[in-house]
Amino acid sequence: MITLRKSQERGQANLGWLNSFHTFSFGHYYDPKQMGFHALRVINEDRIRPSKGFGTHGHQDMEIITYILEGSLQHQDSTGTGTIIKKGEVQRMSAGTGIFHSEFNASQTEPVHLLQIWILPHQTGLQPSYEQKVFNLLETPGQFQLIGSANPSNGSLTIHQDVNLYGTILPSGSRNTYSLSPQRHAWVQVVRGELLLDGMALKSGDGVAISDQRQIILEATQEAEILLFDLAE
Repeated sequence: MITLRKSQERGQANLGWLNSFHTFSFGHYYDPKQMGFHALRVINEDRIRPSKGFGTHGHQDMEIITYILEGSLQHQDSTGTGTIIKKGEVQRMSAGTGIFHSEFNASQTEPVHLLQIWILPHQTGLQPSYEQKVFNLLETPGQFQLIGSANPSNGSLTIHQDVNLYGTILPSGSRNTYSLSPQRHAWVQVVRGELLLDGMALKSGDGVAISDQRQIILEATQEAEILLFDLAE
């Protein structure tokens, strides 16, 4: 079964300094039919104006993944971690027993464009932790590169949940397939570009929930960047 979540159907919060689109219920946007997909709880697409951002605030018992599309984001948290996340870098922060952090556009002149993803952990009360790594998807065009997993390999991030997060850039005209094991589910998020998923036309911002299907066929009608979440029952 394939269910399309169209880009234009997402919730939106436009605060002037922040323009955010919510794939699932978040903040003031609430839709009881859009509360997440298995362990995947939040996909927010944020654009933040120069020097603006989120002041210190707290999280608990959540895996928070920040994926930078353009620009850079300055991060500071209560573990003592302070860093700048740049385009091509991905951060994983486990909030666990509780963490406070702030996020600001690191540039005074250019906006920052990012995805923030929340995944429910496999257990509560984990020790807060943090990782940040570079993933150059252009080095492996058309191939699925593992970004995060419960059993990380080849330099991927650790996610405290039974999920495999892949990224890929599909060159225009290319075709690829992804196989799902029995009792597994997938969410495909189009970061940019356009493609066909089993013949269904998708564009930037669209998301697709996939269940009870063993194979996904992806065909790029223009260069497309996607994230694919392989999720447990």
